[in-house]
Amino acid sequence: MNDQTPASISWYFKTSILILAVLVIGPFALPLLWLNPRYTMLAKVIWTILIIIATYFLTIAMIESIKTILEYYKLAFGPQ
Repeated sequence: MNDQTPASISWYFKTSILILAVLVIGPFALPLLWLNPRYTMLAKVIWTILIIIATYFLTIAMIESIKTILEYYKLAFGPQ
């Protein structure tokens, strides 16, 4: 039984803070999720998997965009 009222929950356990932390620092915010008493174990596992998958695809997209930028720099500033 959860006897905490919404007013008594610490600021770092609020959903808005958790979402902001995930958007800003990505998977490094997972401890906030896992320490949060308001979420069930199943919800924690599902959100962890989703965050890890999103981080993987965003990392791949970042690597590809860096490669593309480097190609443009080679074309623009290469030997002429």
